[in-house]
Amino acid sequence: MARAKAENDTKKAKVPLKRAFEFYGYLLRYKGTFIPSLVALFITAALSLAFPYFITKLIGRPQDALKNGIDADQVANQIDGVVISLLIVLAVQAAVSFFRVQGFIRSGESALNDIRKDVFSKIVRLPMAYHMEQRAGELSGRVATDLGILRDTLLTTVPAFVRHFVILIGGLIAIFIASTKLASIMLLSVPIVVLAVAIIGKKIRGFSKAAQDSLSESQIVVEEAVQGISAVKSFTNELLEEGKYSKALEAFLKVTFRGALARAAFVSFIIFVMMGTIAAVIWVGAKMMVKGEITTEQFTLFIMFSVFVAASLGSLPDIMSQFQKTAGATERLQEMLKEPSEDIEESGAVIQNGSLAVNDLHFSYAGSDTPVIAGFNLQAAAGERVAIVGPSGAGKSTLFSLLLGFYEAQKGSILIDDKSLTDWGLNVSRGSMAVVPQDVILFGGTLAENIEYGKPGASLEEIRDAARKANALEFIESTPDGFDSLVGPRGMKLSGGQRQRIAIARAILADPKILLLDEATSALDSESERQVQIALDELMKNRTSLIIAHRLSTVKNADRIIVLSGGKALESGTHDQLMQAQGMYHVLATTQLL
Repeated sequence: MARAKAENDTKKAKVPLKRAFEFYGYLLRYKGTFIPSLVALFITAALSLAFPYFITKLIGRPQDALKNGIDADQVANQIDGVVISLLIVLAVQAAVSFFRVQGFIRSGESALNDIRKDVFSKIVRLPMAYHMEQRAGELSGRVATDLGILRDTLLTTVPAFVRHFVILIGGLIAIFIASTKLASIMLLSVPIVVLAVAIIGKKIRGFSKAAQDSLSESQIVVEEAVQGISAVKSFTNELLEEGKYSKALEAFLKVTFRGALARAAFVSFIIFVMMGTIAAVIWVGAKMMVKGEITTEQFTLFIMFSVFVAASLGSLPDIMSQFQKTAGATERLQEMLKEPSEDIEESGAVIQNGSLAVNDLHFSYAGSDTPVIAGFNLQAAAGERVAIVGPSGAGKSTLFSLLLGFYEAQKGSILIDDKSLTDWGLNVSRGSMAVVPQDVILFGGTLAENIEYGKPGASLEEIRDAARKANALEFIESTPDGFDSLVGPRGMKLSGGQRQRIAIARAILADPKILLLDEATSALDSESERQVQIALDELMKNRTSLIIAHRLSTVKNADRIIVLSGGKALESGTHDQLMQAQGMYHVLATTQLL
């Protein structure tokens, strides 16, 4: 049992690192730049081994030559030749490094841009059910923080790993040529280092992942506070938010310090082992040189290359730590990228009329056995206005989410023009609908850009016409910059009524067959409601319209009103018919819940 658990833990430990390396495959998209840069990296790493070689010639060879009675002038000429050769090698190395650094940055940054695009594309294509489970700021934090770590790895750690790998291999070959005996003693420390990397590296990866989770939590606090800054200030909760942020940062520091302790202990251990081994080797080598078992040049060669080998081995903890850190940071990114996306591909199909039929619809949210929609039925002819009313929690907004394909019903069907919603495809079905919600979401651009969101690429004349029909042209033209006026974050520079009319203009420009109005006037004052209602009447012309509302003025002129309660349609009829029926609609109307 214990052995099986250990093997399972090992498999789990390998998966994140393997997933992290999947991101490095993006570099191969730019193989025309990356591969020559990688070759150049191997060349410059190999050329760096020339430095200890020539230094050995400058230190060891003259001593051996003088001992053997070679003329001093001849030795000096040899030294001059060695220095000239060294300078030529350094010049070549510098030139190759110039192109290598450029190539790595170009291919690395290009690959990172592709990763950013793929991650963002995945985020916007994930179903609403996934987004509903995420806190604000968590996904954006992954893009910013986790990909920042991946960037450091691609542009810094990978080249460092290749360079040290080449130096390590080349250095080991050189020290074995210099002295097999001393090299064998040196290599006794390698299994210890490898074992330490395997054991402690796993712990470092765990600390790194926990640190990224904590940092992500702090980012969430910042983003939620900024998004809800009006609520923060109105409740004078600045100190509360500061406390939440400080608490999140303290948790991050706590995990980071624990990781730093493990990493510091690891580095100290490696230093002690490596430096102790080098000291032991020098001690043995000095005795061998005294006994004549090794020449001064051979011993100098061994020492110089041993330093390079030790430096490469000593860099392994930092390099592996960064790889483990990257694995921890990208693990959730990989999990997110493997989530099933919505299929929003173009199909070429077009919805002609916009008639709507909902048959025996049943729906419960994941993890809940309580039905939100329970056997709901609806028939709406093309161009018909149908109002849906009912108490809070009756399932009205959930019904709209199902119509938009945000969730899949457990039972029943939704038909548009007598064809199933799933058969149309999300791109077509959603493209035939437009939503005007109670809480309008505007983007931090211009008024024109926010209206254009309903039809990307629309001309200014089309945007202007949509604004006129939405009763928004007057207030837009009264602003200093007109359609080029900035709306501010989430439209904060506009009043509620102005935001609603921009949303209506956006919907008019989209020219939907089916219109979904989700309490579009419930948060407005009387004058704003009047102006918005005029715009809505224009918007609803010749469109199948479903209207969720609490205000009687919004629904009493509908062609039909459906009373929804407990996920079921209890009553259906016109305003006058339902008032005469003395049922729930009559109760809601007379108690001013509408």
